[in-house]
Amino acid sequence: MFSSFSLTSSPTGTDLTTDRLVLRTWSPDDITAVLGGIRLPHWAPGFPAEGDRVIASFVADRPEALDAYGQRQIIERESGLVVGAIGLFWPPDEGAVDFGYGVVESRRGLGYASEAARAIVEYAFSAPGVHTVRAEVELSNPASVRVQEKAGLRRRSADGSVARFGVTAAEFARG
Repeated sequence: MFSSFSLTSSPTGTDLTTDRLVLRTWSPDDITAVLGGIRLPHWAPGFPAEGDRVIASFVADRPEALDAYGQRQIIERESGLVVGAIGLFWPPDEGAVDFGYGVVESRRGLGYASEAARAIVEYAFSAPGVHTVRAEVELSNPASVRVQEKAGLRRRSADGSVARFGVTAAEFARG
């Protein structure tokens, strides 16, 4: 199986680089700006969205969420703009780790969420002890359901409003 990303060093840690994106650990300056309502020039229109503000608050309260397998910004390689966020909710629970993501409206429909999700799922399986990656998606968001499928996850269960997806390392390796 080929890798969907490469690893490179950056000032904030290790970047995951895909064909069109860089997944980079949040910088302290970006966290401070999001929480302070300050707009930075390297952000795409619409960033930060509400979910990005929630994640900035989450990592501000939990510095360990910025570890190697934690929360990252999604950066469009061509422009260098931050277009969203993605991350693993670390540490794993009995070998299973959840992830979440969001892409700004101005960059939706370009396949960025699927590209970033596939990379973060693959990266999660490189962590010692991780054997399952999971995510929950609102059924009212069919595009997000499709992102899970393109990232290699399978629907495990659903109720009236939420679908739960997951994939084991063995399933992911088989494609």
